[in-house]
Amino acid sequence: MTQALRARLNAARDRAEDIRRQMIATQEELDWRCYRLYGLIEEDLEYHPSPQPLSRGAALPRIALGERAFEIVMARRMAEGELETAWFSRHGSTPITALPEHWPEDYRRLVERRIALIESDRNIGLIERPEYKRRWSWTPWEEQERDALRGWLLDRIEALFSGRSGTALPSTGQAPEPRLTTSARLADRLHDDAEFLEFAAVYRGRMDFDLAALVTELVEAESVPFLPVLRYKDSGLRKRAQWEETWRLQRREDAIDAEVEAGFRAMQGGDGPIDPAAEQAAAEALAAEQRTRKQAELGDIPVPPKYNSADFLKTAYWRLRGSLDVPKERFVSYPGCERDADRSLPITWAGWNALQQAMVIATYYLDMKDREGWTAERLTPLLAGIQELLPWILQWHNDYDPDSDQRMGDYFTGFLAEEARALDLTLEALSAWRPPGQVVARRGRKPKVGS
Repeated sequence: MTQALRARLNAARDRAEDIRRQMIATQEELDWRCYRLYGLIEEDLEYHPSPQPLSRGAALPRIALGERAFEIVMARRMAEGELETAWFSRHGSTPITALPEHWPEDYRRLVERRIALIESDRNIGLIERPEYKRRWSWTPWEEQERDALRGWLLDRIEALFSGRSGTALPSTGQAPEPRLTTSARLADRLHDDAEFLEFAAVYRGRMDFDLAALVTELVEAESVPFLPVLRYKDSGLRKRAQWEETWRLQRREDAIDAEVEAGFRAMQGGDGPIDPAAEQAAAEALAAEQRTRKQAELGDIPVPPKYNSADFLKTAYWRLRGSLDVPKERFVSYPGCERDADRSLPITWAGWNALQQAMVIATYYLDMKDREGWTAERLTPLLAGIQELLPWILQWHNDYDPDSDQRMGDYFTGFLAEEARALDLTLEALSAWRPPGQVVARRGRKPKVGS
């Protein structure tokens, strides 16, 4: 099977290179057609193979980088010692002074005529230069292939969480219940996946690869820790505090809008005016009152600063988040929360929303507390993770849950307060948690729980 996959990849490589050479050749024809259309040359130097014209589908000889007319001119000048250039090495092409033997004779004669014109016509000589020709830069096939294999393997791993099928991936059916797992457990689940093993063998370049090590490598490279203090350096934490303050003010804006609207509805004593003109006037009055309240209470909300690579503890986090800290990772990692019986990296899927993530953490927290007897020191970061998610649960996922007979944001507010008391911790102590031995600058104001 591995040989069959290798053969498919090689065929794809050959097909991609053939298409690229077709594109280069077609671009050359377009260039020489334009020279004539713009009146720069009178002679028709397009390729018209016999017996049919190119426009009717006759094959155009493929051209590789280094084989274009201007490149052959450059190569000949280099051979004569008249030119020094890094063009060929920079673009991964080979300079040639003789026309390729596999070209048809009529095409070879045409290219020699183009070369002669480049060398004799001042205007064409100025245009047919590297500065004005398409570079045809591309990522080496080996890198493209490795990235494609890596993406396929990661899609397959994600399918274990989402239940959705990706390209060429079989569906795993209904999405499983969100739960925290580990890279070792994922490797165990993939152990009998023959297709995954086949792709992994080609990715590793050997059959006797370490599956657990590969899964860990893939997952770690596409994961970001669940707590800001595990993601940012001091400078990043200070910026994070400014972002959190902006979010707090924006939530207050939303609350003011709702309060003012509720007040207007109460004054109207019903569903509001029926007359369109009166309804429009009421809407304008409502919007004006909302703006006035927000400006008086909050003023102008500051724009928080952008992040840079130096703000993150690892370059991988910067790659996955960027200057606006937008989550693009596939997985959420929980470093420091490993079980004694499984020291591999604990992870969840980043595709789960804040409520699902909180439920995952709470389930794991209770398991470690009740079944494995974790100390308060080991449990604290898990509670801090729930606290980090709580504002988003209250904002977006505070729906009524019949099992608990309360809204989920309210449920987790109570759960967090109760468990913190049980560990003899305050909510402020949770937000101030740091990994053992790590000293971090103060983050500034922290949003109040439930604000």
